[in-house]
Amino acid sequence: MSLIEARDITRTYGKGTTSFQALRGVSLKIEKGESVAIIGKSGSGKSTLMHIMALLDHPSSGSILLNDQPTAKIKAKSLNKLRNQTFGFVFQQFFLNAQDSVLENVMLPMKIAGVTGKKRRELATSALEAVGLEAKMNNKASALSGGQKQRVCIARALVNNPEIIFADEPTGNLDSNTGAKVEDILFKLNREKGITLIIVTHDPDLAQKCDRQIQIKDGQVMKGDF
Repeated sequence: MSLIEARDITRTYGKGTTSFQALRGVSLKIEKGESVAIIGKSGSGKSTLMHIMALLDHPSSGSILLNDQPTAKIKAKSLNKLRNQTFGFVFQQFFLNAQDSVLENVMLPMKIAGVTGKKRRELATSALEAVGLEAKMNNKASALSGGQKQRVCIARALVNNPEIIFADEPTGNLDSNTGAKVEDILFKLNREKGITLIIVTHDPDLAQKCDRQIQIKDGQVMKGDF
């Protein structure tokens, strides 16, 4: 049984003569515990595919299955809960609340999930320890370096014990040394906690560190990549 499966996914933006087909019949399967790189040039459709697989966007046609269960008819409230409990997200743009503390930023997904205050603090502290930032928990997010901000994002992705972490160009805004440290954290989580790692990247070195690479070109999976 695949953890997540895309079946004949298409995604079209706009209508008529202005329409653009970002994805053209993409099918793939990802197993529990895998690390998978989705690679391709800018505009290839790789980020669109990630957003659809993460249930942040709807396909124009086709279906996404999670643990062999179709997701298309899940109602909005249940879908939000499913995303919050099953997925963690690490983006190139950090999406931190700059004036909130590091701890408050990491606790946010648990606040949304309804976890109580004391438990939120315990789990967030543990997640910050996992990325080596417990000493910064009371600092404002705006006071951190780029690498520290990305580690906060990883901690935030971790707190609800997700099955899958989706990382979209997670080292794109970082220098090579800092990026390598962030990569090490992500792959350690994959190895030691069994979290499935799906990374969207145009960096061939990062892609090579994954168990498997899936290349997207002009909205399609290139043959031999799945």
